[in-house]
This record gives sequence, C-alpha cells and structure tokens, in this order.
Amino acid sequence: MKLIVGLGNPGSQYAKTRHNAGFMVVDRLVDRHARGTVVKARFSADCVEASIASQKCLLVKPVTYMNLSGQSVLQALQFYKVPVADVLVLTDDLAIPVGSIRLRAGGGPGGHNGLADIERRLGTGEYPRCRIGIGPKPPMFDQAAFVLSRFAEEELVPLRSSVEAAADATEAFVASGLTTAMNRFNAKLKPELKDPESKDPQPGQGGAQN
Repeated sequence: MKLIVGLGNPGSQYAKTRHNAGFMVVDRLVDRHARGTVVKARFSADCVEASIASQKCLLVKPVTYMNLSGQSVLQALQFYKVPVADVLVLTDDLAIPVGSIRLRAGGGPGGHNGLADIERRLGTGEYPRCRIGIGPKPPMFDQAAFVLSRFAEEELVPLRSSVEAAADATEAFVASGLTTAMNRFNAKLKPELKDPESKDPQPGQGGAQN
C-alpha cells in the first residue's frame, strides 16, 4: 500500500487556489486511475482507492484545512501500518516557479504549515514529498493572500504542465521508487526562487487555512 496525500483546503472557495496544488494532482491521479470510484470519508479526508503500476494506493485529500494536515496522514499511516517511506506528500511551494516540480526524500517544512503539522505528528521530517511550484510571490504582496489566490491566466498552461508532471512523478514513485522518480523529474527543474519571506503565516483565530 502506498499513501498519496495531496495538501489543500476543502470547500469551493479554495478550489483552484495556489495552496491547493496538491489537491489538483490527486484529482488528476483519480481521473487517470480511479475515474468513477466512490470517494470515501476516512481518516479526516476524502479518500479514493486506486491501482497504480499494479500496486494498491490510497489517494488522500485531508478535509482538516491545511494547518492540520498531519491528522489525516497519521491516521491513514497507523491504520495501514505502512512505513513513512511509502507516503508521498504532494504540496505547493513558493520557492519553485509555476510550471516546475521537485521531489525530495525529506527535509524541514520551510515555513509551510501543512508540512509542519505532518512533521509534528509523525515525529520526523524524513518523508517523501513532491513540491509543486506556485511562485514567485510578487514583492510586497501579502503571503497569506497570495497562497490563497487563484492562478493568473498566463500561469494556467505551466500550471497544467506541473500538475501532469507531478502525477507522472507520483506514478514513477509508486512503480520504481523515489530515487528513480527524483532522477527523472528533478533534472527538469528551473532554478528555485530566492524569497527570504517564503514562510506561511501562522493561523489566526478565525481559521486554519494557510
């Protein structure tokens, strides 16, 4: 069993926003491998079972809002008793330009509240992740507003390219492992952006969407 977890916020008001890039990739994988499959409410998430490269996978979209994403990951991991190495987290990343992706074997949250919650609950940051570019943030633009904004018209073509690439990379991860997927897809990455402000703001008292 492989757990494929896309990060995002539930609800129509957040659909197609930058912070929901992980959801977009999961939706694409469902379209490729599990079209018509019933979505089940499990592990504080919307879940779909799929067969990818002849392996059983669970495609997961947490409904806890971004800042509590680790709740779903931990519940699913404990239920299936899978090692952390078999969990792939699909997440947005401000430090990567729209149209590019990068796979990593682990690392810190980089100011991303969803990744921070996963690390806190799992007790480790050493889990595979696929980072989907949503940057750069315009100078002086409020970061919370930016990550919750929709993509500009001129970004839609590269966005579709990165969603397809992330779905392809997920398939490679399932079929051949993370190292093979990294070798195939990381070589195509454009230079990462340098933004010293690239940290998710802490949630306010009104919600946990960031």
